[in-house]
Amino acid sequence: MSATLFELNAPQDPEQAVAQIPVIDFGPYLAGDGAALADLASAVGDACRNVGFFYMRGHGVDEQIIERGFAAARRFHALPLAKKLELKLDQYNVGYLPMSASIQRHSTVHQATKPNENESFFIIHDRERDHPDVLSGKPLRGRNYWPDALPGFREDAVTYFNTLNNLGQRMLPVFAVALGEEPEYFAELFADINHATLRMLHYPPTQGGEDAFGQGPHTDNSFLTILARSEVPGLAVRLPNGEWLAPPLIEGTFLVNLGNIMRRMSNDLFKSTPHGVVVDGERDRYSLAYFHSPNPYRMIEVLPACIDDDHPPLYEPALYADLVLEFFRANYAHQQGHEAAEMPNRYA
Repeated sequence: MSATLFELNAPQDPEQAVAQIPVIDFGPYLAGDGAALADLASAVGDACRNVGFFYMRGHGVDEQIIERGFAAARRFHALPLAKKLELKLDQYNVGYLPMSASIQRHSTVHQATKPNENESFFIIHDRERDHPDVLSGKPLRGRNYWPDALPGFREDAVTYFNTLNNLGQRMLPVFAVALGEEPEYFAELFADINHATLRMLHYPPTQGGEDAFGQGPHTDNSFLTILARSEVPGLAVRLPNGEWLAPPLIEGTFLVNLGNIMRRMSNDLFKSTPHGVVVDGERDRYSLAYFHSPNPYRMIEVLPACIDDDHPPLYEPALYADLVLEFFRANYAHQQGHEAAEMPNRYA
């Protein structure tokens, strides 16, 4: 395989580069120590302003839940392709995304010329057929699709999803305080069922040659992302100096990064950092990417604490559902209008 963007721009000082992504302990705060919030918010704020990534220690998620999540992902992706295609991704990006069916068309980080070499299974909040939002066909409020050949898969996937959704909700006061607002500032934005997605990713070894990626360089469109990774490397993160770091695995942690919605609401104070994947080797890579975002029917606006005479708002208010659907159309080939899609709300 030709040298990738990541290899050509690897850190000159790897030890110093790794130190830029801090390890932050959420344990005391999540255990109910109210006095821990201020110091935790300060540490998180520094990470969000400087690099947009941090390792989360003390997250409190049972290791067995994580292991069952990975086992579920491997079981699903081991199914015959025909069975997976029965659950093919719908217009709201729920279901199965086949290999090479997405491309980072609108990234200003790196202009993708080839589709991403991964397959994914997306789930959202689990709703039954008779749920009012399902019956009314409300956008971004539909049902999940479940394979009938995998006993226990739905239970393990939903348990992981619900556990991470609860964790994401409990993290919101930390970000609010880090941005100079009251702890409950984001509560209404995420009320009445937030928008959340679990993406079970499978990356075979990247084979496409030059300019091939498991996932092309991009920024996430979430508020925040919580990532669990298998032991197979592949992730690269662009540091502020332009170097691409492969962040090492640290046992007992999640890797957390901010998405474009956090950047937008912080008036660019917090970074939505580009990252991507190349799997160089012979082993397949799996990851569980959980995306935590607001209620899709809430307005996304710059926070008052992030505006002053020297820092006017950089973004107009926008309905989050509109931003989500714009992102889907621009980056997923199955979306109607994909080829002609524009993405005026570009961040990186």
